[in-house]
Amino acid sequence: MVDGATAGLFLDAAGMKALGAAIAIAVTGLASAIAEKDIGTAAIGAMAENEGLFGKGLILTVIPETIVIFGLVVALLINSA
Repeated sequence: MVDGATAGLFLDAAGMKALGAAIAIAVTGLASAIAEKDIGTAAIGAMAENEGLFGKGLILTVIPETIVIFGLVVALLINSA
């Protein structure tokens, strides 16, 4: 049960910073997962036809992970401010 004493925990500055950092990580992680799913599917289909495309498929699959790294940097900047 939430009472008046615990309800104020997320309304202070530290709680809002933590919430902002969590949202930054969650949104970038979800966007990266969706992009990586589509790119990975296409890369596997291309490699089924031509095994020489493994390197390009691997690189293209890893590129969306940079979005999560940017989200982590933003979360760290939010928490350090």
